[in-house]
Amino acid sequence: MVAVRWYLRYGLSYRDVEELLVERGVEVDHVSVFRWVQRFTLLLAEAARPCRHSPGDRWFVDETYVEVGGVWRYVYRAVDQHGQVIDVLVSARRDAAARRFLCRALSTFRAPTEVVTDAAAVYPAVLEELVPQAWHHVEQYANNPIEADHSQLKQRLRPMRGLRTDRTAQVIIAGHAFMQSLRRGHYEIASEVPPTRRVAESPQRSPNSPRRSDPRQCPRSIAPGDPLTQLCGSGCGSGSVEPYSPGCGLTRNATGSLDAFMLICRPGPGSAICRQASGACPDRGLAATRAPSQF
Repeated sequence: MVAVRWYLRYGLSYRDVEELLVERGVEVDHVSVFRWVQRFTLLLAEAARPCRHSPGDRWFVDETYVEVGGVWRYVYRAVDQHGQVIDVLVSARRDAAARRFLCRALSTFRAPTEVVTDAAAVYPAVLEELVPQAWHHVEQYANNPIEADHSQLKQRLRPMRGLRTDRTAQVIIAGHAFMQSLRRGHYEIASEVPPTRRVAESPQRSPNSPRRSDPRQCPRSIAPGDPLTQLCGSGCGSGSVEPYSPGCGLTRNATGSLDAFMLICRPGPGSAICRQASGACPDRGLAATRAPSQF
């Protein structure tokens, strides 16, 4: 996990990651690091998908170029007005890839109200067919946000000795986009810590925790018999008790006992019970940290 995170986040080669692990007492070959990256990158992104924020309604779409196996490939990328990377696609063909890229993005997320592109001839027909209600904005300098975001990708690819296949390029570029969005706070994982610590803290947070937009949702990691549900007379569904941070939730350590967690009281049938158990806990907004031994 650490090796994959280092490789995707920082400008390191596989041999650099191998050296860093050896310094920490872990002997591994750089080929193993490569296999870990290819095996676990998309799995990590998929595990964090339930915690991902919905993209904004203004998309910036553009293509750039990377060299794969000595041949130039198109890389389609899209970001919203908040800087979240919506999707990436590596392809050998330009016009067909534009349609495929937009179809895939629109099948996953809500259609935008505005799409900003360059003056490429393929975009008007594709957008008119797929999202006719969206305003297609083509203006000089309007696409600067995505153009500037391309530089982050190029900076990461620079330390590599080159990408060999389209598949490895797709995995690495998608993993880089995932780390970018995670660090920028577009996942409800470790969102309460500074940006410089979000990528490091995220593996310790449950990807199945409820999102901030749905505070009444009961975390999947909490069983009916756990102390957190017993605090509240009618359980999590009453809205009176919930994890303070959607990225925290209720976790278990290696021995199976409950780790310390944070509670927040809200009005509901069981709120009085919650206040009594957690001490001075007002009806709204103030969290009280409780250790397992106190229950």
